[in-house]
Amino acid sequence: MHAYRAHRDVTVLNDYMDVPGLGFLPVNAFVIHSAEPVVVDTGLGLPDRNFVASLCDVMDPADVRWIWITHPDRDHTGGVFALLEAAPGARVVTTFGGAGIMSTERPLPIDRIYLLNPGQSLDVGDRRLTGFRPPLFDNPATVGVLDTSTGVALSSDCFGAPLPTADLATARDAAAAGPDDLRAAQLLWATVDSPWVHYVDPERFAAAFTPLRDFDPTLILSTHLPPISDVTSRTYDTLLEAPQASPFVGPDQAALEAMLAEFQPA
Repeated sequence: MHAYRAHRDVTVLNDYMDVPGLGFLPVNAFVIHSAEPVVVDTGLGLPDRNFVASLCDVMDPADVRWIWITHPDRDHTGGVFALLEAAPGARVVTTFGGAGIMSTERPLPIDRIYLLNPGQSLDVGDRRLTGFRPPLFDNPATVGVLDTSTGVALSSDCFGAPLPTADLATARDAAAAGPDDLRAAQLLWATVDSPWVHYVDPERFAAAFTPLRDFDPTLILSTHLPPISDVTSRTYDTLLEAPQASPFVGPDQAALEAMLAEFQPA
């Protein structure tokens, strides 16, 4: 995991996973350097990842006041319980459903939960952060972040893409992937992560982009993509193609056995 500033007020804690058959998937968490510091998501829950140690390179974890979990999938909650211990003054921002899902691993202290739904805002001292439902999501508890003081949108899984190399997965701008390759990768991710998109009415799906378009972000930060610093109509138009994109069909058992056979000694 390495850290860099994507904006004067936002640090990216970047990691990635090598996903066979898909590519290298960025896995980002973020720090919003507000008066009451906010950590957005807490990385992968893998034995060789120490989220709190990585956060120490950016700030003292004890200074964290809010832990905003965009949704309770394991690649977003890997360090949440360790961070709660390291940041005794912090509260977890999530939904009612999100709190329930996280508590199936270990009960969240109820006095350290702050329930926030899309459309509601959180005062973090020098700004208000507003929750919104990204147009694409893989978990019903998903709530992204709109920072009205900077114009930065943190979109959770939405806009993500598996990229062909580790260098691209750790790049500081999504434009490094090239427009055509990025479009193809984002559409692939949309069908993998949000397969329900093939069943929606295209007009209603397009309307789901309205809150984000109205916000007019200057920077979009996705958990699964390098920062999008050049937000244009194409940024949205690519995802609007998702309902008509080819559905993703993953490997079956025969394909898995064929892959395993390749690793067996001759």
